[in-house]
Parts: sequence; structure tokens; C-alpha cells
Amino acid sequence: MELQPGLRRVGNEIVACYLLIDDRGVTVVDAGLARQYDELLDELADAGRTVDDVRAVILTHGDTDHIGFAERLRRDHGVPVYVHADDAARARGESKPSASFGRGIRPWPVVRFFAYALSRGGARTEYLTEVRTVADGDRLGDLPGSPVIVGMPGHSPGSVAVHSPDLDAVCVGDALTTRHVLTGRRGPAPAPFTDDPGGALDSLDRLTAIDATWVLPGHGTPWNRGTREAVRLVREAAQAPVR
Repeated sequence: MELQPGLRRVGNEIVACYLLIDDRGVTVVDAGLARQYDELLDELADAGRTVDDVRAVILTHGDTDHIGFAERLRRDHGVPVYVHADDAARARGESKPSASFGRGIRPWPVVRFFAYALSRGGARTEYLTEVRTVADGDRLGDLPGSPVIVGMPGHSPGSVAVHSPDLDAVCVGDALTTRHVLTGRRGPAPAPFTDDPGGALDSLDRLTAIDATWVLPGHGTPWNRGTREAVRLVREAAQAPVR
């Protein structure tokens, strides 16, 4: 789905990843689930591109619903995969999350999320065998979209946001959600399966300093009302009583 010229979503509100496109090629931010690879190819074709135009994958973190087809791109097409050093072991399958599910879980959204994940290869994760590590503040100016790495520890130790000033967009992974996969609640809110919920809320201060129009989560619909409003609503949701 084209969000604006040079900015596209692969997937849907259950699991999504993003394409940053310019005349240098394509940067893929997150790699969804393994069987979303065909959706990646379709989205590239809609943009007049092919997999040979992909210059890099940047992972917002190393969870299994974000690394899906990354190893396939690396192995079959030589695409480098970047991840924060503190999540590299998770992306390689060497460590597991110790996460909180969050509050107010409802049966139907849970069933929908896990059924979709299973249908897209979520039970057969192909972990990374080789990664390149990044850190907060790294500027990958040679890559399409000229992404900047913004450290967002909390959901996982090495969670990051990927900011493209060129596209006025920031891909936030699971730093926040706009559709909670376990409750069905819509709108900016804390994401579930978070290692350190308090740390994740603290990291939101990093987003308010960015002032991008597009806030692009790994789960939920793209948000185009700016980082500050998104963060305000996440903090509000974190304080709201469970219904």
C-alpha cells in the first residue's frame, strides 16, 4: 500500500513492515512473517521495483514477527540485515523475550493474531545467521531513505525506531501500536509482549524530539498525525483504566 511517494506498507494492521524508496533503491524496515515474502514482491512490483533493488533490511528489533523473511533476503540476494547490537542475539534465535502481555486481553483479537501469524509461517521462524549491528544515532545515509537509528529500549533491549527525514516518517516497530493485537483496541497505545513497559514509555521521549508526520508501527494502521500526538495518546492509554 502506497502511503505517499517513496513510502509503502507491506502487510496489514496485524503485522506490517515498510519500504523506503528513492532513486538508490529500497530499504526494507522490518521483515514481518516468513510467508509475507510474496506480499513484499507484490509491493515492490507495484512500485516498479524488484527484489534486486533492495539494498538493506533494518530491523526495529529481533522478535519473530519482525524478522520473518530477512534471512531469505540475506541468503538468497545478499541483502545486509541491520539490527541493534542489544537485539542481535534475539534475531539469531539465541535469546528469547521475557515479556508482559499487557492488560485487558480479549479472546477474538488474540485468536485473530495467532491464526494470522500461523498462516504466514509464524511457527517456523528462520533466524538470522549474520547481521550488521547499529546503535542509537547511526546515520545510514548511503541507504535509500537516508535512515537514522533512534534507540528505543523497552519493548526489547535493542529496540529502535528508524527515522527517514527525507520521507517525514518514522518506523517504530513495537515502541507503540495503533491496534493492540491482544485487545483489538485502536489508536496509539503501549504494545504488548514488552520486556520493560516502564522503559518503553520512557523511550517515547525520543519520538517527540523527531517531529515526523508519519508514525509507522509494526501492528496497526499507519498514523499521519505526527509523533507528538501519537506519544500523547500512548501515555494517555497507559494510564487509562482497564475495560
